[in-house]
Amino acid sequence: MIFIAEIGMNHNGNFGLLHELIKQASLSGADIAKFQLGWRDQEGEINNITPDIIELIIKIAKHYEIEPMFSILTEEAYNTIIKYDMKRYKIASRTLLDNIGLAEKILSEKKETFVSLGFWDKEQFPFLDKSNVRYLWCKSNYPTAPWDIKNFPKSFSKANLYGLSDHSIGNELSFIAISRGANLIEKHFTLDKSDTTIRDHALSLTPSEFRVLVENGRAIYKMLKYIQ
Repeated sequence: MIFIAEIGMNHNGNFGLLHELIKQASLSGADIAKFQLGWRDQEGEINNITPDIIELIIKIAKHYEIEPMFSILTEEAYNTIIKYDMKRYKIASRTLLDNIGLAEKILSEKKETFVSLGFWDKEQFPFLDKSNVRYLWCKSNYPTAPWDIKNFPKSFSKANLYGLSDHSIGNELSFIAISRGANLIEKHFTLDKSDTTIRDHALSLTPSEFRVLVENGRAIYKMLKYIQ
């Protein structure tokens, strides 16, 4: 069972917060601390992650024994991150919508790659012949309200889905996903849900909430082995 703390842009452009965000993600039980590369990243924008910042993220993550990972949204971002030999990648649903060629290029590395399907509206998933793809169910509403959740899989394995990229409020949907066979949960992570710098804080989990997700999620995942 994999838990991803999606830090994303919840640093608010204050990269001095990276240390505490990654530390708290690790202490909360997350396996991966994830960031976005190639989105609102120009000079002066909130997510201007330079090579120096990437190296800092990697160094902090190594210290706190948590894996760093990035969603890759542009060709420039990919050309930057490829130099660091990351273990895994994330392809956001926005990339499938805007640049499926980039997604193909990322997958050609043969590294395990998580692919969100929030904007994918076709019946057949892309890249079905790629053994390194792990598809994530996703609803691209921020936040996702209970009445927005439609076509949620009854069985993740039968739907060829590996896990859930969860934009809903709270942990309930994640627990339902685990009970239906999800092997991965990705949730946004923040130090302060009341922060209004960007919308993601409102749908994120705090460290204590993320710890509840991990502890109960792992317990449910283990128990399913005995009752299925």
